[in-house]
Amino acid sequence: MSDSTADTATPARPTPVDPRLLEILVCPVTKTELTYDRDAGELISRKAGLAYPIRDGIPIMLPDEARKLED
Repeated sequence: MSDSTADTATPARPTPVDPRLLEILVCPVTKTELTYDRDAGELISRKAGLAYPIRDGIPIMLPDEARKLED
């Protein structure tokens, strides 16, 4: 008898980012501070209007990979 419900019952959570890394990262476009959105797994640059994804705990700081924020 296998416990297959354990894999599907809990939604995947984004891997957290090291807080020390968050202190030094800035937006590569504007060079301004970023806001960590833990629920979305993104680093937000309000000035650039971009949300940089975090994959496996690693921020992807490439503007081409960022999602444009809605106004």
